[in-house]
Amino acid sequence: MLKVGLLGAGRIGLVHAVNIAGNARSSLAAVADVNADAAQKLASNYGAAVRSSRDILDDPAIDVVLIATSTDTHSELIESATAAGKAVLCEKPVDLSLERARACLAKASATRSPVMIGFNRRFDPNFASVRKAAEQGEIGKPELLSVTSFDPSPPPVAYIKVSGGLFRDMMIHDFDMSNFLMGARPVTVRAVGSSIVDPEIGRAGDVDTAVVTMTFEDGRIAVIKNSRRAVYGYDQRVELLGSEGLLQAQNMLENTVVKSTAAGVMSAKPTYFFLERYMTAYAAEWEAFVSAVLEGRPMPVTLEDGIAALAMAEAATSSARTGEAVEVAY
Repeated sequence: MLKVGLLGAGRIGLVHAVNIAGNARSSLAAVADVNADAAQKLASNYGAAVRSSRDILDDPAIDVVLIATSTDTHSELIESATAAGKAVLCEKPVDLSLERARACLAKASATRSPVMIGFNRRFDPNFASVRKAAEQGEIGKPELLSVTSFDPSPPPVAYIKVSGGLFRDMMIHDFDMSNFLMGARPVTVRAVGSSIVDPEIGRAGDVDTAVVTMTFEDGRIAVIKNSRRAVYGYDQRVELLGSEGLLQAQNMLENTVVKSTAAGVMSAKPTYFFLERYMTAYAAEWEAFVSAVLEGRPMPVTLEDGIAALAMAEAATSSARTGEAVEVAY
């Protein structure tokens, strides 16, 4: 039984707490958050203690630390947790700075403590099935990937200002998904972005609508489309064209009822946001992490994977600013 210290009691911390407590091989031992009320409320739901992050890291009885704090704390907490001999699952991204993330990798690797980065979408059953089918050669060689990721509405501008920008905050999931499905990392990135959903986002120095085209060493191509506004719900799809066929993962709908009349054919909308869409993926992610720790196997999503996605985000940010293709510096 893994004893877990949860750092961060915000929205994503609540999601992780459910899965920690619901897994037969882990228990939530302690919670830390700068918001004492949030930490107390979450901890009381699971019989956990409220402690400081430092106390959790220093406690030899705690085996695992799950980092769900603000992004600007991730690298430091990964370094501290691994130095203390803890296994770590950290939410994306590793950091907003690629240079800082690389320094974190160097320090964490020296400890040999296992680290996993929380790209939960890899564990979505539909996307995982696409990956498995591609690996088994069911469509020949994957040649062209299209990833669609639209949010139902933009976050507050106050969040935008500290998020690191759409490419580091939102599209980073899709960069990792591209690497996951194509089985390789691109060599060049070309991005275009606009602020057409909310002018305030543009004034904050970010974009809310973007397209990125990536080219791989062997000439294969991947395209990512992001928007902060899809009024019909959370639009999450992938399409992978291979030399011998096509694989697609469509949206998860609110229900499977389809009404067909003389007026037309109607079905339900996509689920509204990521909490509904990816709860199964979060549970599978935690189970994969627990299994890797207890069985001494390599982490299914590594710190290196997190840095690769961040490097792609940095390249896309630069490309959107200059209008030029950018070679990715991994």
